[in-house]
Parts: sequence; structure tokens; C-alpha cells
Amino acid sequence: MSQVAGWITHRYLKFAVIVFWLVVVALLGPLAGKLTGAQDNDAKSWLPANAESTEVLDVAAGFVSSNTIPAVIVYERPDGLTPADLEAVATDAQEFGTLDTLDGEVIGPIPSEDGEAVQIIVPLDLGSDGWNLAADAVDDLRATAEDGPDGLDVYVTGPAGGAADSSAAFEGIDGTLLYAAVAVVIVILLITYRSPILWLLPVISAGVALTVSQALIYLLADNYDLTVNAQSAGILTVLVFGAGTDYALLLVARYREELRKHGDRHEAMALALHRASPAIIASGATVAIGMLCLLFATMNSTAGLGPVAAVGVGVAVLVMLTLLPALLVTCGRWIFWPRAPKLGDDEPSEHGFWARVGGRIERRPRATWIGTSAILAVACLGIVALNATGLTTEESFRGTQPSIEGEKVLAAHFPGGAGSPVAVIANADQANEVALVFADVEGIDPTSVTEPVVKDGLAYIEGTLTSAPDSDDAYDTVDRVRAAVHSVPDADALVGGSTAVNLDVQRASADDNRLIIPIVLLVVFLILMVLLRAVVAPLVLIGTVVLSFGAAIGVSALIFKYVFGYAGADTSFPLFVFVFLVALGIDYNIFLMTRVREEAIRLGHHRGSLVGLAATGGVITSAGLVLAGTFAVLGTLPLVAFAEIGFAVAFGVLLDTLVVRSVLVTALNLDIGKTMWWPSALSKQAEPEPAEEQVPVPVA
Repeated sequence: MSQVAGWITHRYLKFAVIVFWLVVVALLGPLAGKLTGAQDNDAKSWLPANAESTEVLDVAAGFVSSNTIPAVIVYERPDGLTPADLEAVATDAQEFGTLDTLDGEVIGPIPSEDGEAVQIIVPLDLGSDGWNLAADAVDDLRATAEDGPDGLDVYVTGPAGGAADSSAAFEGIDGTLLYAAVAVVIVILLITYRSPILWLLPVISAGVALTVSQALIYLLADNYDLTVNAQSAGILTVLVFGAGTDYALLLVARYREELRKHGDRHEAMALALHRASPAIIASGATVAIGMLCLLFATMNSTAGLGPVAAVGVGVAVLVMLTLLPALLVTCGRWIFWPRAPKLGDDEPSEHGFWARVGGRIERRPRATWIGTSAILAVACLGIVALNATGLTTEESFRGTQPSIEGEKVLAAHFPGGAGSPVAVIANADQANEVALVFADVEGIDPTSVTEPVVKDGLAYIEGTLTSAPDSDDAYDTVDRVRAAVHSVPDADALVGGSTAVNLDVQRASADDNRLIIPIVLLVVFLILMVLLRAVVAPLVLIGTVVLSFGAAIGVSALIFKYVFGYAGADTSFPLFVFVFLVALGIDYNIFLMTRVREEAIRLGHHRGSLVGLAATGGVITSAGLVLAGTFAVLGTLPLVAFAEIGFAVAFGVLLDTLVVRSVLVTALNLDIGKTMWWPSALSKQAEPEPAEEQVPVPVA
């Protein structure tokens, strides 16, 4: 690595590095802009590939276009509909029947039994990009329907209305998250470096990394069917800026340290790059491999996030180890103005805050780690308040959405599942028997079950739920329907529809949690074993990671319930938070323990533990603030799932950097001693006698 570091920081080759990245950005920049158009936000892109509802979507395409999305227009007058109202609704139905996007026939007007409402169902075919076009289509429907008698309230709901609200929530997500993440990074770098100029180089480098990542992911999505949706694209922005800036902080800190020891900035950067790159590469590899573990997920959306995140982190590492050092040595020491490091300056970390913290921990390391662990264990108890069983449509948004208001009105006057039918596919020979069994299921309106539509030996049947389509009662009804139709001999029946889709998503997410979390732990443990050349230290670090994760989830669950008032959490919430906290939290383990190992070889384990903390405590704290801040910007979106992930990861990262990594791990290092490095030779190395020239770590 030393030879490569010398090339990157060479007096002349550094310009070639900068030109290389300028050319890459010029070539790939246009492709990065196409990533938004390559996103697949349709239902199937989020579904488990082997779920029953996914099979129904595939088979049902022979009966109903896979691009069909019904809109339900609900008209309401609480004191009773007037003849003028009914006439206006009938006129609207005729106008809807002339739409170019109509797929089939308009259903209705259907009056409610109480005479206070009427509904029209308009099946729309918006093409393969229907999710993105739903908002405009719904606006057009609403504009037509609202041109009626005064006092007649109009709502557009159903799958089309829900898609419109979702697409509106995600609209501009890339720009919103990018600007928020950049603002957070700039503020924290200004505070960290206390320089009005230096922050530009890490931000420029992170911007290059994001552009290149987006272009590569677009190529993967376009040529290799990688599933990319608004969720993974949004997380990519946060991850690249957060993790990339973390790596920049570590490199800049080591570079500044070397500038105090060497007069030539090129030599200083070569040494800094040589010494910091193993930790950065190991950290990036751990995060990337941890993210790739998501490929084991059955959920398409979760599995797609793995490669997206891995590409982003990999590119961030590459850019921060090539472009950033080339920019730094090109600019020279003045980039640190007004606190440019000079040759011979004292190393401030020897007497800084974390050196004093280390001195206090040194007094009573066992009491420190036991007390800290006990506090974290108590925080873990808050997990009992976590209700990660999924969110209803209403609970998924922060604030009231138009389609949700419409669902409430619809449920007040019509059967709860109107507009979101349960779909059954069966062999045509058994279609009538399946329809009878279907109509007899508790929770299905028997009068709503349609006549079987037969095509190519298969039959398609629909029925309406009597309860809200995203309620627990509706999910129970889907289970009863499946049990009933599956019992019909030789029917080979399948049950789908939007309610079945949501149910299958919840169950697949729960299965993914149980499968992937142990895999990630095992992978991280093996990587730490190879990196630290030990067994005890990785076991201890994994234990602290799990404890930190539990405490973060516990505190977050309490805040979600009692402060924010959220009804629960998405079923994928524990998995996403775990993967981000463990994979990214390992960054700080690696930053700390690789430095401790480096210093332990030179100074002995005890002294090395204190010097390692003093040298890395500041950069780890700054890195944690950056990562926490960038994930916190997910809270700017009007979606509960994003806000919860953002808060939990931000809180967990701060807990990890300020308490777990710096206090708990250091206390364990000091108490366990050189046994941490068993079975490597370092565990058998004798502690050196204190030398007079060593600067003691202050204790106060």
C-alpha cells in the first residue's frame, strides 16, 4: 500500500489522479441523472419473489393489465345526497368513461345504503411508470369531480389515490436528502476543522462519490435488473455522504498528525495514507459486505438495497483514498487555515479531552464497563414497547393524506374493502366451487364476489372485504380465504390483492429479520478476526455492538410511542437499523482497535489502549456526529418508516461513538488486558517498562 500511497501523493501524479476523477464525473454524470427514472416503485418491486400475492400479480396479468390501478372517487353529503348531486355524479361517470387512460369500464355510480355517499370506480392504465404518473392522474380526476354542486365533498382514494400520495411523499426525495445531508456535513466539518475552507474538499469528494455511485447503480439497474426504488436511492445519498465523510475525517486527522512530524506535505500524506488506509479499507469492506448480506432477503426491496448500498460505500472508499489525498496535497498546508499544522507542533490529542477521559477510565476500568453495561442493558428494556408489526396506510404518513381521508369516508358508508378487492386465481374446472367457498368466508361481502372470468384454463374472481383493507381484521380474512380456497381439491387456488400483498410483505420482513441478523453478526465477527488477528477482541466487540443496538432500539421505541406518538414501526425496521448500526458501528471499532493494536505493538497493550483512545477519540466523535446528522435528515420526509429509521440510526450512532466505543470498549481493553489479542503473539508480548520520555495520559 505504501507504493500506491506514494503514487497518489506524488508531486506530479497527483494531478493525474484529479484529472482522472474529473473525466469519470464528466462521463458518468449524465447517467447519474437517469437513476430516478430507473427506479421501480411498483408493488412487485417491493414484494418477496416467492409470495402467493406475487404469483397472483403474475397470473392476473392475463386477466387484468399489470399496469391497471383503480381509482375510487367518493362523493359525500352528510345530510343526504340531492337529485342535483346524483345528476352531477352520473355526468362525472360518463366523463371518466372517455379517459384515454381508462382500462375497462367505469363501475358506478354506486350509492350507499344510507343515502349520504356514492362511489365510482375508475380502472386506470398508466403504463409501466404508473406509480410516478398516479399523482397527475388523480389530480385530473379530482378536478373533474369537484366541479359539482356546492357542499358535495369529493375524495379520490383506492390504490390510485394511495399511489398518488406515496409518489408525492417521495417527490424530490433525492434533492431534499442531498441538500439536507450536505448542509449537515458542512456545519459539522466547520465545527470540527474550524476552517472556512477545508470542509470543501471532503464535500467535493463526497459529491463525486455520490455521482459515480448513482451512475454505476443506474447501469446495474438498466442492464442487470437490479431493483432500485425510492427507498434505496434515498438511503444511498445519506450513506455515501455519511460514510464517505467519516473516511475523510479519519484521513485528514492522520494527515494533520503527520504534518506536525514532516516538513514535506507529500511525504506526510504518503505516510498518513499508508497508515489510515488499512482501517478505511477494512471499514468500507465490512460495511459493503454487511450490506450485501441483505441479498439473502426474500423481500425484493430489501435485497435490492444491499448492492445499492455496497456500491455506494465501495465508491466512497475509493474516492476518499485517491481524490481527497490528491486534493489535499495539491492545496498545501494553507487549506487548514487559520490553524495550519506546523512542523514540530505538539500533538493536541496527548492532552486533549479523550486523553483525560482515558485517564479517568484507567482508575477503575472494571467498575466503568460494568456500570456502563448496566445502563445500556436497562435501556434495552424499552424494546418491549416496540410494535414492529407493520403500519397501516394512515399510520405510514406523518400528517393526513387525501387518500386516507377518502378511505375513512368510504369505510363509513360502504364495505371496508371497496376499491381494494381480494383476488383469487384458480383452475377453471373448479372455478364455481372456489367462488362459493370464497363467498362463504367470514369477512368477505358475499354479494360482492364476482362471476369467474375464465381464460386459458384459469379463472379470476374478486370479492370485497367488510373491513378496512389494511386492518388486522382484513389480514385475518385473507388467511381465512386462503385456507378455504386451498382446501378445494385440484383448484390450485392463489389469493392476492393489495391486502394480501401487505400481509405477505409483513411476514417476509419478519422472516428476513430472523435470517439476516445472525448472518451479519457472523460476517462481521469473521472480518474482525482477520483484521485484528485475534478471537477475544472480536467477540468482545460484537457483544458491545449488540448491546449498543439493543439500547438504541429500546430508547427509540419509547420515544416513538410516548413522544412522537407513532402507532408502531414497519416490520423491516429492526433489520434496517441493525444492519446500519452494526455495519457502520464497526467503523468506529475498526478506527479505534486498529490504532490501539498499532500503539500496543510499540508501547504495550495498556499504554496503547490509552494512546489509541486519545488519538482517535476526536475523529470518532466527529465521524459519529456526521453520520448521525446525515441519517437524521431522513426525518425531513413525511413518511414514518423513514423518520423512525433516521432517528434510531442517528441516536444509535451517537450512543456508539460517545459511550460504547470510547468508554465501554476502552474500559474493557484496560480490564481484560493483552488477552484481548489472544491467540496472536501480541497477547504474549510483555508490557514494557514506563519510559521517562513517554508523555503520561492526564487523569484530570
